[in-house]
Formats: sequence, structure tokens, C-alpha cells
Amino acid sequence: MRCCLKKQNIPEASDGKHLGFAWGPGDILAYETLYTSSGVTGSGSSFIHEVRKDEDIYSPILRKLFNESHHIFVGLQTIKKDLPSKNKKPQFVSISKNYRSVIRACMEELQQAAVSTKVADVATQYGNQVSILLAIELIWNLCEVLFIDAAPAGSLLLHLLDWVRLHKADVDEKAREVLQSESPAEHGDYWNVVLSYVLQGRLEEARQMLAKRATLQPAARNMFKLMDNLLSRMPFYNPGGTQTLTEFDVKWRHWHEEVDRCLQDNSFASNPNLELICKILAGDEDTLLEHKGLLSTWYHFLVTRLLFCHPTVKPIELHFYAQSCMTMFLDQSVPEPLDSILLAAFEFDIHQVIKDCSIALNNWWFVAHLTDLLDHCKLLQSHNLHFGSNLREFLLLEYASGLFTHHSLWQLAVDYFDHCPEFGRVYLELQIERVPLDTERKALKVLRICEQRQMSEQVRSICKIMAMRALRNNRLGSALSWSIRAKDAAFATLISERFLQDYCAKGTFSDLDLIDNLGPAMLLSDRLTFLGKYREFHKLYGEKSFGEAAKLLLSLMTAKIAPRSFWMTLLTDALPLLEQKEVIFSAEQTYELMFCLEELTSSLSTTAGGTDRPTQDEDIEVTKVELLRLALARNLAMAIVKEGTVEA
Repeated sequence: MRCCLKKQNIPEASDGKHLGFAWGPGDILAYETLYTSSGVTGSGSSFIHEVRKDEDIYSPILRKLFNESHHIFVGLQTIKKDLPSKNKKPQFVSISKNYRSVIRACMEELQQAAVSTKVADVATQYGNQVSILLAIELIWNLCEVLFIDAAPAGSLLLHLLDWVRLHKADVDEKAREVLQSESPAEHGDYWNVVLSYVLQGRLEEARQMLAKRATLQPAARNMFKLMDNLLSRMPFYNPGGTQTLTEFDVKWRHWHEEVDRCLQDNSFASNPNLELICKILAGDEDTLLEHKGLLSTWYHFLVTRLLFCHPTVKPIELHFYAQSCMTMFLDQSVPEPLDSILLAAFEFDIHQVIKDCSIALNNWWFVAHLTDLLDHCKLLQSHNLHFGSNLREFLLLEYASGLFTHHSLWQLAVDYFDHCPEFGRVYLELQIERVPLDTERKALKVLRICEQRQMSEQVRSICKIMAMRALRNNRLGSALSWSIRAKDAAFATLISERFLQDYCAKGTFSDLDLIDNLGPAMLLSDRLTFLGKYREFHKLYGEKSFGEAAKLLLSLMTAKIAPRSFWMTLLTDALPLLEQKEVIFSAEQTYELMFCLEELTSSLSTTAGGTDRPTQDEDIEVTKVELLRLALARNLAMAIVKEGTVEA
């Protein structure tokens, strides 16, 4: 186990200065400050040092742990809350095992990576991560047995035996080595393997190993047979059987008395190793403590002691045996953080387990997921924090906030915030604004998340940022698309102006697909409406629907949708229609065009009245006006003649 903050390369503060810290969910910023009698006078250095606290989220292998556990977490939230806890217990145990299988898979991958790498520092880092995951899986497994599965007396010891066997796998490696040797019964580790099997309650394997020795010592065959008889007759409780716990206890006591008689009769006096096994079966504490090396931990000692002395131990009695075993086994040694956590679990102090794990471990992954599962099991209902949120929500918020500092894991954090009913939305709104919008694809992901949760303010903010970025890069189509999504009328007007300016300069529209498919979005602003309708005019003209095109063009001017600065362009667009052989504009429409032209020329002459000599642009404008007047007059005459003929 390691502390939350690991040793970092932080520069020491120089004379007269102090180090200041700014805490974040995934790292710390350290900087020098200068203190005087009047307080802080300012930064003592221009350098800000980033101290990374949670390195695990940057590990490619551990990212799999975060991803896989996220799926399990989301699945857990879907379990119906209205069902009684007893009915959901098998589901909770299954989910707990799923979490542990993910931990073990990551552990195995880290072990392989540590072996294959040639960089010593990387191998050490992987080794440290394996140690942490081993401790996490050990604690989680014990919590599963004691809190989630809540095994009763009898079954409890069987679960604890499985727990010890799973986390003391070196016995199997030693046994494999012994069995693969030329003469297993004469191997140096033979008796250590036999004793290890007995200490773990694996009596069938111990009998098989002893049988190999018995064949080499015909003279001691009866002694080996007696030991085999003791081992084979040791009763184990069967939860699914017909035998009651009381009947099992009576049967076990009879067997234990038989073991004691063998010791008193010195049945194995001539074979120290068999006598040692007999003492272990009798539960002799001194003998067990003499073999600390084989037990290796106080909790293995605890389970072995329960197996041979108190096989019907009740959950409520565990704390007494756990405390005494830890005291005896560690003697004068100071308990490690892991020892304190396991002891708290044996004392059924869930909150102390969570508190100690929060301090000892270097990220919130373990405590957040374990607390969430325990909360679903209704084991944390009585514990609320003073500042509003309950313990489950507090830990999930802290974990999710840390994920948000990662470039890709932030997406997982969204679901954790979603399942924090009190403060989850507030945290999500604050964190989502800090996600760097590096690419349009990432921006769309963030936007989709906000839209799904009706976070309208964040949606507008993202769209405005992306619209401004697109506008700076002269990508008008993208900028307009983002401004429409933001429902920002002012910005849509600005971009529409840029489109019109580009059209005036180049004579063509860019991003035709976007403008052609504006639909109801064109009503966002008058200028955008004009842009869409003006493009529609060009389409009608291209399709040679001259009558409809003429009507639309005139309506843009008379309804004052078109900006005054664009009237001359519209009137110029009318010229080809005025010069068609067939009359397009009626007499009334022609009068309206003439009125618009006169209104425009009067305003232009007022603006240009102060200059003496006309410029080249003004000469062009005058020429356009004269051409328009001529075309309008000719069209009016043709229209009057046509309309008069029709009437006649």
C-alpha cells in the first residue's frame, strides 16, 4: 500500500519564500510565494510546478480497469430499487465478483508487462501497481464475504478459507516444483508443502503428498495410515446438506478429541513431522506461531486458528479472534495500513474501512465503487456527511472529477455524475466547461452530452466557442452551423453578412449545401432569412422559373428583409429578367422596382453630396443606375402594352 501523495520532484523554496499550493481533482500546482509582515506580496517566482497526484489514470493498462468497471457500475444502477435486499443479494455478489475479476485481469496484464519490459523504472512502477491491486482485491474479497454475501456461522469459515487460498497462491507453485522433481518425497521443500496444505485446510492434497512419503518408509506405514485416517475424517460443514450446524459441531468435537488422544498417546512421537501436523490439527497456538514463515500473515493465522479451534465461529465473534491473532502474530511490530483496514473489516466497521482506504490508496477508484455497491446493499444508510451529500455520492463525485482531467476518460465520468442525484448535475456543468474542445469531433461529443441533459447554457457556450474558432479560420459554413445550434441570432447575423460580402466579392456562394438546407433555422435572424431566400432566388433563376424568381426578388426589397446596402445587387440581379423577350415583371411590379431604385439613388446622392469629383466606383454605380432605369422603362412599356392587350 502507498500513500495518497507520492514523493514528487518539487523544488525547495528559496530563502524568505514559501511554497503555495492550488489543489485540483487530478493534480496540484505548486508555486513560490513571498511573505512579509503585511502578508503575501506576490509570487516569488515566475515558475508554476505541476505535481501529478493520480498517475494511475495515465497508465494504459489501468485505463482498462476504469473502462471495464464503468460498465459494471452502470449495470448496477439499473437494478430495481423496489425489490427487497434479500432478493437482490445474489445479483450484488455476482457484481462484486465481476469487479474482482476485472482487478485480477489488470493485475495479470501488469505482471506480464513487468516481466517483458527492459526498463528497470517501468518494471518497478508495474510492480508497485500490482502490489496495490493485490491489496485492493484482498480487501474487496473480504468485504464481499463479510458484508455483501454476509455468510452465517459455518459457511463463514468456508468463505474465509477460499479467501486465504486465493491470496496465498505460492503454495501451488512450490508443490508443482516438488512434484516435478525426480523424488518428490525427498525434496527439500516437501514437508513445507505438506504443512502449507494442512494450514490452508487442503487436506486431500496433503494426503496425496503424504502417500508418496509412506511408500518410501514401510516401517512407518501404520503411522502414516493413522495420520491419513485423521485427515480424511476431519469434518467440514456443508451449507447445502441436511446436517445442522449443531450436529456438525458435535461431530467436529469428537474428531478433535481423537486428535488430542493421539497427541497424548504419543502416536507420532517417532516422526517429528507427523507429530507437527497432529499439533496443527489440534490447533496448538505455539506450533502455529512457530510457522509464521509458512503462514506469512496474521489473517492467514486467524483463518487457520478458526479452522482447527473454532469452525462454527459467528460473524459477531470475528473481531475478538482477529484482534488477538493480529496481536500474537505481529508481536511488537507496528501494523501496516493494510492490517488496520482488514482488522476494521473483521470488526464490521464499514466506515472505518472506507476511511482508511481513502487515506492509504492513491486514487478514489476502489472506495468509490465499493461504497456504491455497499450503499446498494443498504449498508450505509445511516451515514450522511455534515455538508449535505451522503458518503456514496461524495466519493463518486471525487472519483469522477479526477477522471475529468484525462483526455479520454472524462466521458466515463459523465455517467458517474448522472447517478449522483444531489450534486451530480452541478459538478457535471462545472467540469464539462473545462473539457478542451481540441477537435470538432470532440466538441460534438461534448455537445451531445449537454443536449441529452438539457444543459442549454453549456450548449450555447460550446457552440459559440466553435463558431468563433471556425470564423477565425474563415470556415463560414461551419461557423454558421454552430451559431444556428447555439440559437445565437446576433452571431448568425454577423456570419450571414460575411456570406453576402463573400458573394459580392466572388460572385458565388460557398457552402451551398448548408444554405440550401437551412429550413426553419433561417428564421433565427432577418439577415439569415435574407441569405436563405436570396439563395432560393438563385435556384429559381437557375431552374428558369423566372416568374417565381422575380416575385421573390421583389418581395425581398419591398418587405425590407434585404439590407439597404444590398439593394443595388438585387436590382442588378433583376436586369437579366428585365431584358428577357417575355415580360416577367408586371407594370405594378416594375413601378415598385422603380420606386426602390429612386429611394436607393436619393440616399446615395445624399451620402455623396459633399464630394466634388466622382470616384471610379461612383461612376460605375451611375452607369448601373442608368442601365436599370432604361431597362425598367422598356419593361414598363412592354408590360403596359401586354396588359392592355390582354384587357382588350
